[in-house]
Amino acid sequence: MHLDLNLLAALDALLEEGSVAGAAERMHVTAPAMSRSLGRIRRTTGDQILVRTGRTMTPTPYALSVREQVHELLRQVQGVLAPSRELDLATLDRTFTLRWHDSLVALAGPALLTAVRDRAPGVRLRFIAESSTDTPGLRRGEVDLEANASRPTAADLRAERVAETRHVLAVRRDHPLTRVQTVTAARYAAAEHITVSRRGRLANALDDTLARLGLTRRVVAAVPTEAAAFAFARESDLVVTVPEATARATAAGPDLALLPLPLDLPPAPVYLSWHQRHDTDPAHAWLRDLARAALTQVSP
Repeated sequence: MHLDLNLLAALDALLEEGSVAGAAERMHVTAPAMSRSLGRIRRTTGDQILVRTGRTMTPTPYALSVREQVHELLRQVQGVLAPSRELDLATLDRTFTLRWHDSLVALAGPALLTAVRDRAPGVRLRFIAESSTDTPGLRRGEVDLEANASRPTAADLRAERVAETRHVLAVRRDHPLTRVQTVTAARYAAAEHITVSRRGRLANALDDTLARLGLTRRVVAAVPTEAAAFAFARESDLVVTVPEATARATAAGPDLALLPLPLDLPPAPVYLSWHQRHDTDPAHAWLRDLARAALTQVSP
């Protein structure tokens, strides 16, 4: 059976107003049009719904029995087809999952959590580690927001460049490079290096830039996080090349020094990414605004 939802609205108006004319005025239609709707409702339900009693219309026992149900059903339909976009942060109860680069969690995570808790105490944030392989977490709905240096290429994923930072070298305080007047590209290449790669890669864009200068560097290890790389650098002559802002946030201390990178390397970008299903979600849009503001700290 084909059911017309317009009949539900007409039935609700007829039961509320108790007359065809009143229901027609409420629905902004003509009285003959409402009368035809009443006829269709009668044929569909097998009940008269409203019967004439003198000069007035009286609802039938069936109509009285379904009046509240009809009103509630119409309210539910309207809630689905015309949802409220008002966001009540005080009562918002939701958990968001964020897959961010570990250095971005350390740099911008505390500011984001503070902003969220100040405005919506019922909201929880789950920061999860990046995987060593690409995962469709955004597409599957397992991740709400990603933040890293990669811009997704899939058409159904949104990405916004929210920050950028140049690269620097992190070395122990008494490293040989801290005792030279200028760290040249040749001196940089001659040092031993440790890279940061969640996939375990020993080479990256730095090596391409060095190759154009006729130079190569020796990478002796790869670790998945910058925190691990800094631990190696503190105990050896290894050089770590990392984004400046994250280095200042996570490598600050008396045992590590930051030196300028002697190469013309483009700034490291930071992209905030999400799935298009969340474009019009008020709560998600609110969180994106707060995340965007927190991540702008990455740009010096």
